[in-house]
Amino acid sequence: MRQYRYLHLDVFTDRAFEGNQLAVFPQAQGLEPAAMLRMTREMNFSESTFILPPEKTGDVRMRIFTPGEEMPMAGHPTIGSTFALAHLGVIEPGRHVFTFELPVGPTPVELEWEAHRLSFAWMRQQVPTYGAVAERPRALADALGIDPDQVMDLPVEEVSCGVPFVFLPLKSRKAVDQAEPDRLAMHRFFHDRNLPLYPLFLFSLDEGPDEATAYSRMFAPGLGVSEDPATGAASGPLGCYLVRHDLLDADRARHFVSLQGVKMGRPSRVHVSIDAEGDEVTRVRVGGKAVLVGEGTLQAQ
Repeated sequence: MRQYRYLHLDVFTDRAFEGNQLAVFPQAQGLEPAAMLRMTREMNFSESTFILPPEKTGDVRMRIFTPGEEMPMAGHPTIGSTFALAHLGVIEPGRHVFTFELPVGPTPVELEWEAHRLSFAWMRQQVPTYGAVAERPRALADALGIDPDQVMDLPVEEVSCGVPFVFLPLKSRKAVDQAEPDRLAMHRFFHDRNLPLYPLFLFSLDEGPDEATAYSRMFAPGLGVSEDPATGAASGPLGCYLVRHDLLDADRARHFVSLQGVKMGRPSRVHVSIDAEGDEVTRVRVGGKAVLVGEGTLQAQ
């Protein structure tokens, strides 16, 4: 048995015990993927990351696991791991860009500093691809326990900036909070349309007192995550969806905040920046803060 050090961070927040939890294993050499998955399940967070020496031109290689499987990329693990590596001194103060090698390819993170302390990180994501549009959103609303009249007259659409998500726009924050997914009904909805059980992202542009543009929740039972407090990999595609369907004017589309995790008692603020020429997205960035809340060791073979 060998001991592996980990850092525990809360991501997309500047307050401990809010945001999305993450375990970062900064020296994961020698671990097989099966062991990484077991360790992720033991930590029981939405995701854990494993840092390895680079194989190509990046600064480090990173593998990301949910309790269900390995991910090609993800937002809160990338932002959180950036803060962890800055805390450890792997990322030197004042550096502007740090690049992770992920299965989707090189993923640069832009860094902002205050007095030699990392204060904010922006993750670049791929430009979007758009997939199947699900018709009959009433059936999906029923699977979520939502009044179908609360579904906006817009497509229920798959959007990916590296990982596909299905987006369901709702009229009110109250409707977002009322969602109680029936996993079997959700599975039938996607199966009947010959679609994988994609992660489902609900959102409303209903205004609140918090100055957030979008109020959101994300469910990913197919990945072993019943609900996620903050989903960076979905927030970039959310911005692309909003631009594609003219739900934000150009100025607001360039930078907005998605508030997620409130229903779980872990409010998270995910910053999204979209560059577009007309309705064609040319650059996607997701950013935020993270705080270190603990560290320890885990024994693994």
